[in-house]
Amino acid sequence: MSRLTGLRAALEEGAIRRLGQFGRAPDDARQAAVLMLLTDEQDPSMLFTERSSGLRSHPGQISFPGGGAERGESPPETALREAHEEVGLDSGLVTVLGMLPPAWMPGSGYEVTPVVGSWPEARPLHPVDSGEVAEVLQLRVSELSEPGNRVTATLPGGYQGPGFRVGDWFIWGMTAHLLDAMLRAAGWERPWSSREVPVPRRFLSR
Repeated sequence: MSRLTGLRAALEEGAIRRLGQFGRAPDDARQAAVLMLLTDEQDPSMLFTERSSGLRSHPGQISFPGGGAERGESPPETALREAHEEVGLDSGLVTVLGMLPPAWMPGSGYEVTPVVGSWPEARPLHPVDSGEVAEVLQLRVSELSEPGNRVTATLPGGYQGPGFRVGDWFIWGMTAHLLDAMLRAAGWERPWSSREVPVPRRFLSR
């Protein structure tokens, strides 16, 4: 049986709740989508990007490939187009499993729809435009769900949220919230302590 069976069922049943920390988007919010791409393996790997330091929005942070929708695009079309433009992903290799509820991101002015997809196995991917993507990461679910790698990320202003520390990488913000929800829905979450770790300066928006 595929390791993705539980996740697929959760998506079909609508078991993953809307990220509500910023409320609901206004009716005229700009639309965007990100791709949460997993390999269909016993220990799935997941695709992330390190955003380039020169970007105006969330520079240096770890994110899922994605961006703003073009006129007439569906969220899967947006997510797959952006992944191709950012890291050269061949959309023909991807099976769309479903979507998570949209999340309102007032900082960027976008309502973001997370699109969950799978592909048979990880293939080499590289930044297409170094001005947008600094590096491509493919991290295993076993690493992301390892209790020692899961923390509560904090900021001096009082922010607290899920965080993931894998090697030299630190995932926080919306990406970590989506990852946290997905691990729980798929049945991959393992008991972990809520130790607080400040977000490293390298991964802060500057």
